[in-house]
Amino acid sequence: MKTAIMGFGNPVRSDDGIGMYVIEKLQKIIGQNDDISIFDMGTAAFEVLFGLKGHSKILMVDAVINTNEPVGTLFKVPAEEVLRTPQDDPMVFLHGMKWDQALSYAKKILGDEYPEDIQVYLIAVENTKLETEISDAVKKAGDKVVQHILEDVKFVNV
Repeated sequence: MKTAIMGFGNPVRSDDGIGMYVIEKLQKIIGQNDDISIFDMGTAAFEVLFGLKGHSKILMVDAVINTNEPVGTLFKVPAEEVLRTPQDDPMVFLHGMKWDQALSYAKKILGDEYPEDIQVYLIAVENTKLETEISDAVKKAGDKVVQHILEDVKFVNV
């Protein structure tokens, strides 16, 4: 079973960069692996969608704002609970594509090969100002996501 791990966010928007933080940590731990693909969705998002072909599972990480929960609260939800209907809007700004839009497009691109097992890790944030530092509470939640994902993909560093 091949798994794709996708991190979303903007690394110059403070806590919104948590998806990139998680992806960077996972890349250092996992490195090159035939069964696990790690995608930085902060750049070249549309091209990455074609890279999902052949994966049977997708794990996604992103920040979420306005949850009325404390900063750093971690949510794990099945993607189908929050997916948007596929859109045919050619004007979508692809570098700003969010995960629900990405999956909507991936579903159209992959057709019958679209994976059924898609989980989304969301981390509550409030600071999305033009800054490069991620708050300690959000980093702590990101570190938890790294551990959850390593357990989910049953990664053992040999």
